[in-house]
Amino acid sequence: MSSFTLDKERNPAIIILDFGSQYSELIARRIRETQVYSLVMSYMTSAEELKELGPKGIILSGGPSSVYESGAPLCDPGIWELGIPILGVCYGMQLMVHQLGGVVNAATGKAEYGKAPLEVDDSTSLLRTLMNGSTMWMSHGDSVESLPQDFTSLAHTNSTPNAAIACHRRSLYGVQFHPEVVHSLGGMSLIRNFVYDICKCEPNWTTNTFIDEAISQVQNQVGDKRVLLALSGGVDSSTLAFLLNKAIGNQLTCMFIDQGFMRKGEPEFLMKFFDDKFHINVQYINARQRFISKLKGIVDPEKKRKIIGNEFIRVFEEESARLGPFDYLAQGTLYPDVIESSGTNIDPKTGDRIAVKIKSHHNVGGLPKDLQFKLVEPLKKLFKDEVRKVGQSLGLPDEIVRRHPFPGPGLAIRILGEVTDEKLTCLRDADLIVREEIRRSGLYHDVWQAFAVLLPVYSVGVMGDQRTYAWPIVLRCVSSEDGMTADWSRIPYETLERISNRIVNEVHGVNRVVLDITSKPPGTIEWE
Repeated sequence: MSSFTLDKERNPAIIILDFGSQYSELIARRIRETQVYSLVMSYMTSAEELKELGPKGIILSGGPSSVYESGAPLCDPGIWELGIPILGVCYGMQLMVHQLGGVVNAATGKAEYGKAPLEVDDSTSLLRTLMNGSTMWMSHGDSVESLPQDFTSLAHTNSTPNAAIACHRRSLYGVQFHPEVVHSLGGMSLIRNFVYDICKCEPNWTTNTFIDEAISQVQNQVGDKRVLLALSGGVDSSTLAFLLNKAIGNQLTCMFIDQGFMRKGEPEFLMKFFDDKFHINVQYINARQRFISKLKGIVDPEKKRKIIGNEFIRVFEEESARLGPFDYLAQGTLYPDVIESSGTNIDPKTGDRIAVKIKSHHNVGGLPKDLQFKLVEPLKKLFKDEVRKVGQSLGLPDEIVRRHPFPGPGLAIRILGEVTDEKLTCLRDADLIVREEIRRSGLYHDVWQAFAVLLPVYSVGVMGDQRTYAWPIVLRCVSSEDGMTADWSRIPYETLERISNRIVNEVHGVNRVVLDITSKPPGTIEWE
């Protein structure tokens, strides 16, 4: 990942140098929870670049390597002479010790994985608000054998003599545990100590300041030119539509392509909400029959996705040419997207996108690279939870800001096998009942997703005195923080009973409801 800067009018107060940790993004999010602006950058970022950015603090992330091995990622040793407070986390702490003259060894102590009580030996500065014996999350095989000159141990565990260290004179600190994860009790307290007490940061990264800066940035970038936005109705594109409307008004055109696979009533709701209520220019493109005709006879889920993605591209090309010309394409690119693509798409000196890669339309396929648009990406600073806060501040209702995730191919991948109009009608009706009953039970915001799946098989049932032969509906409800892992939600029996009774009685073509109690992994959240 190349180093980069973003938005020269606001430099990050805290920079996280990434050494390959799965938690690097999480560190940045935790810093932002203190209302301080942070960015993740490559460990290869030079001391000169860091000095130019002028952060108030630097955090070295964890990573899978051992500092003493050949080819291990090392930071520019010049960062130790910048006079900027530095906190090393796990591998970052070991790197600090290694480069400043201490010894890191695989043979000392024991490896630690999981929870361990932290015994505080020095409660000044970094650990001043931590309770002795607080549980911290460990994940390391190597340990610090001896400290560099002027360093002292702040805390230990049963297996790690140097669980936290400091050189107070130079404001250099290290912890062998991960304060950013929820398993570390008091971890946020430690982070606040570093951010506020040691780095002297001010809590000025707020929703309102972001909105003001983003509006000004868009106005300066776009001028009097026209901007096109592909509106899906999800939180990202909806928040972006509100933000751009506030910034440039009728210079914005939103295109909503109805491919026929949305939930019941959603196209009508979106048009009424954006166009009628808030007078945001939305061009409605009814492409339902075009999409479903392309799926005739298709049963393979990957083929479905590719066909839907390719057709979306074709429709977008045709309609943008009809509605245009446009100079700019607005995208709801978020900060995790920037981090993932920064190795090839970010100029290390300017922070500008180099090879324009228009991100996939909600997992259904990317737009063609030869579309000659300049990109407008005002959300590229933000994480998902920050986008929700911006959306709320801009006046988006909970129906959009707090809606459950919904796949780009929509109900087409919640119908196993061939997609037909009859199956779509059946699944829409069943899905609506699931959402209504989950809301009625007060559970909607307690679960990550709750939806129905239609299986392409028939089962025997009895209704009245008649034998039925109809489709089963699968009820899928999962709890998760980020969708990467998930557990099946323990929905009360009374709610499950209402859902089952209503679907069987109200939805034509269904005579059975079953419950999916598979976690992710080994299963996935969606069925296709």
